[in-house]
Amino acid sequence: MPAALELDGVTAGYGKVEVLHDLCLHVPAGSVVALLGSNGAGKTTTLRTISGTLPVQRGRIRMSGQRLDGRSPYEIARAGVVLIPEGRGVFPLLNVRENLRIAARASCTPVDGETRIDEVFDRFPILRERQTQRAGTLSGGEQQMLALSRALLADPKVLLMDELSMGLAPMIVDRLFETVGQLKARGMTIVLVEQYLTYALRMADVCYVMAKGRVMFCGEPTELSSGTALVDAYLGAG
Repeated sequence: MPAALELDGVTAGYGKVEVLHDLCLHVPAGSVVALLGSNGAGKTTTLRTISGTLPVQRGRIRMSGQRLDGRSPYEIARAGVVLIPEGRGVFPLLNVRENLRIAARASCTPVDGETRIDEVFDRFPILRERQTQRAGTLSGGEQQMLALSRALLADPKVLLMDELSMGLAPMIVDRLFETVGQLKARGMTIVLVEQYLTYALRMADVCYVMAKGRVMFCGEPTELSSGTALVDAYLGAG
């Protein structure tokens, strides 16, 4: 299957500290790829490097053959790579509708933008009820719904999700991953970092297990059943 996203020998990190070491990833178009590993494995650093918020020190990143490395985060986002960061990344002093209008402005006319915002409200009715409320006063689950909605309004070609479930109640996590499943069914390309192995394996077509900034395993989710030596070694028993 042709690649929507490729990392070829990517080295990146923070200042002089290298976190990723010659990292190679292949993300097939229309697939969900899960990046798995313990804390400190380099998963979030990988997403930040793809999105341009961390520079590539060596190696190349391509989206559908187009070079992304060396470009600004704004240029990468405009090219279609959209990151939902760990911690949600909404504008806390703006209300829900203002957050959505900003996201829609980059890819929609004002009229189309309002139509698509209404579609967001159909997907997450609680956001319609909260549309005049400041984003910073929403619950954690509502903020994550808003972050996901903002990302979708940007019309991504590749959607990067960093710990979608972090700090949320199981019922909210189920609702969010129901939406991820709908996006998968529509053929959206997604790179997913997720602490809950059950959700990640349920959604993923391909799994990469990382440790110390390197890929230790690449394969199908069925190869990562709970209790295997690989899971115990790199993801923690159970």
